[in-house]
Amino acid sequence: MNSRTLILWKRLFDIHDYCCLNTMSIKLLDFYADWCGPCKTQDPILDELEADYTEVAFEKINVDDEQDIANQYEVRSLPTVVVENDDGVVDRFIGVTQREDIEAAIQQALWE
Repeated sequence: MNSRTLILWKRLFDIHDYCCLNTMSIKLLDFYADWCGPCKTQDPILDELEADYTEVAFEKINVDDEQDIANQYEVRSLPTVVVENDDGVVDRFIGVTQREDIEAAIQQALWE
């Protein structure tokens, strides 16, 4: 290999490392309970977002079954939606929240 080829390979590896190593994992945590009426209202909104944002991990957390996790996130009202990335919580929403608001938090988490 000549020096130009080595430089090209180095640039390709630098681009690969940047793309792969700087990728954040993003999660949306949906805290709900089966008995919660507003949670059922929130479900279709989150289902649409999950279909549109396949790079985001959506997790439904039943607060009756997962009280430790709910306490860890200080969930006191339902529904509660938490958007987080590797840096921590980006935003949290309490009560039924419109798609646009949650989507803005997802976008912020994607670009941080």
